[in-house]
Amino acid sequence: MIGMLRMVVVLSVLCGLSGFALSYLKMVTAPRIEEQVLTYVQGPALARVFTHAQNSPIADRRKFPLEHGSVMVFPALRDGRLVGVALEEQGKGYGGEIGVMVGFNVGNDSLEGIGITTLKETPGLGMRVTEQAFAGQFSGARAPVALTAQGGGIDAVSGASISSGGVVAAVNKAAQVYSLLKPEILKAWSK
Repeated sequence: MIGMLRMVVVLSVLCGLSGFALSYLKMVTAPRIEEQVLTYVQGPALARVFTHAQNSPIADRRKFPLEHGSVMVFPALRDGRLVGVALEEQGKGYGGEIGVMVGFNVGNDSLEGIGITTLKETPGLGMRVTEQAFAGQFSGARAPVALTAQGGGIDAVSGASISSGGVVAAVNKAAQVYSLLKPEILKAWSK
């Protein structure tokens, strides 16, 4: 009985120490991981969305609270004036969630463009949503957008309608968040 109690105590201590070590490691590495995501995932997507920005959208980003969490908003400035913003949303694709950076023109509320940040789609098919032939269709469009099969103006990638639909869903989610936050966004970057 004492041997079993000793094993339970030792095992409990080892589990506690392991849990503490893992939580400490996560806490220590979190800022570095966030920096890597901003530089190598969101940064290239923002470069595809905002080719005309005179600022660094990553450096000037701000977090805005939402009812369920928060969203990071990346501004595009020209001559010190806010001309566009981008935010990232997710849509369900064939292989999992598709991350889409969606840019908006704050002057006329049209889509500035999109950039894919994360996806696990089928190589050769679903991965084609990253190509300009598909992604370029969003530039200048007005939300909500829809695939041509649903009566909209976005042509789906042939053989990848689920992936195409996931991107469209992410764009529409981002448009809802943008319209909700637009007054706060304009206020945050007004001079």
